[in-house]
Amino acid sequence: MNCLLLTSTTKEIMLIIDNISYIHQDKEVLFTHLNFSLRQGAKAALIGNNGAGKSTLLKLIAGLHTPNTGQIRSVESPYYIPQILDQYQDKTVAEALQVAHKLHAFYEILAGNASEEHMLMLDDDWSLEERCHDAFTRWDLKGVNLNDKMATLSGGQKSRVFLAGIHIHQAKFIIMDEPSNHLDNQGRQLLYAYIEQTAATLLIVSHDRTLLNLLDTMYELSKEGIKTYGGNYDFYAEQKDAERNALGDHIQAMEKDLRKAKEKERAVAERQQKLDARGKKKQEKAGVARIMMNTLRNNAENSSAKSKQVHSNKTNNIGEELSSLRMQRADIDKMKFGFERTSLHQGKVLFELTHVNHQYEAQAVWSDKLNLKITSGERIALKGKNGSGKTTFIRLLLGALTPATGSIFRTAIETVYIDQDYSLLNDALSVYEQAEDFNDGALQEHDIKIRLDRFLFNKESWNKSVAALSGGERMRLALCCLTISNNAPELLVLDEPTNNLDIQNIEILTAAIQQYQGTLLVVSHDAYFLNQIAITREIELVGSSS
Repeated sequence: MNCLLLTSTTKEIMLIIDNISYIHQDKEVLFTHLNFSLRQGAKAALIGNNGAGKSTLLKLIAGLHTPNTGQIRSVESPYYIPQILDQYQDKTVAEALQVAHKLHAFYEILAGNASEEHMLMLDDDWSLEERCHDAFTRWDLKGVNLNDKMATLSGGQKSRVFLAGIHIHQAKFIIMDEPSNHLDNQGRQLLYAYIEQTAATLLIVSHDRTLLNLLDTMYELSKEGIKTYGGNYDFYAEQKDAERNALGDHIQAMEKDLRKAKEKERAVAERQQKLDARGKKKQEKAGVARIMMNTLRNNAENSSAKSKQVHSNKTNNIGEELSSLRMQRADIDKMKFGFERTSLHQGKVLFELTHVNHQYEAQAVWSDKLNLKITSGERIALKGKNGSGKTTFIRLLLGALTPATGSIFRTAIETVYIDQDYSLLNDALSVYEQAEDFNDGALQEHDIKIRLDRFLFNKESWNKSVAALSGGERMRLALCCLTISNNAPELLVLDEPTNNLDIQNIEILTAAIQQYQGTLLVVSHDAYFLNQIAITREIELVGSSS
């Protein structure tokens, strides 16, 4: 732990980030001279685009990394909940929670082995076992034991284990990195309730906008540093919209100024040419000596050049400022989705499930057989707890599985299924090759590259391997490919599409889906996202073990 404890004179402040800089091992400068503070009892979010350094900053605060310059000072040692939990696979639950040694000492003392070593290890923490039990009950960790291996738990259970650690360690300062990523709706509700009720200081990195609306401060991290917005996410979004609108107005005004400057530059040049030509004729008619004519011509040319340079400088300055302003525009404003309208009429039956169920090892997936229809134009959210069979439902619907009981009627339609990993993309291809692979409409090479550029893939990334793309980049490439394809899918199936995306990329995805006019089936625990894409119907699945 490299955080320094604050003195009592700054008791109202929980955390001070003082002029820190951090450089990755690959020499990439992530941020420099970063400064901000967090008051005690604050419930704050750290937001920003992918690559801004949010997770790294949390690790610096947690003491897992050391800043290259500056200091991090806090009143309390933070309790850290990481985003990636795979590194704990070989540990027991107790080891992952860093209570294994204390619990061992506790049990040894109860067994009569009250050695000095065990007493020192326990440190009078006689309520530890009871707190573990209470915390597991609070976070609904039924059937999970402290001696279980983390590798045997689901992603949602692992997340709940670390959330339970808040109460086990009686943490007063908690930092969390995407805590709701693997939680089902029930788990998210428990997390939201905790955030609303706690008096602890919170600093959270999250793209879950329902969660972000429970917080009171947004810290936006970018290459320019940290900018503070008081209020929850909705207030932050309003402020960003206002900034974006002001920027748009400024760009329009500068574009108008640039047009006027160019017109004036052209008019001045034309007028000067006419004056020069008229002056030359007068001089020739008046019989002015050649040497004098050369002198007059040079003076006129120098005067003309100076005037031209003045207007050229003005035009260039406006152009440079305009280019700088355009660079500040949000990436989503630069995109053109242009999804084709599907040919299906509204209300046509696409699927009909009659008495459908499936089995794994003779165990039925759902408590009741499924009887339902899906018609064209619907926007459906597929809901259910973790393990309720949502992925099985999709695979049955798309014909990848055969139901154990019942039947499924399917209309022949064009379907695109986008899972959490965007595996409709081919990792063996380059970005350009992947786009070309969807080119059903015989677009020319330059047209494909224009569309790639609209989705933020510039010429430096056209030869980049698809396998090397981040989650947000894979999502943008998938959307780009759908706009390149000449055939709009009649059915678009999305499985947890916002997982592992930052807010910027979620907004891009949301804007694309809002423009899509076909039938939509979405698996998501993100209530904010579902509301934005105008879901019209919910299908709730209940697993047989629920």
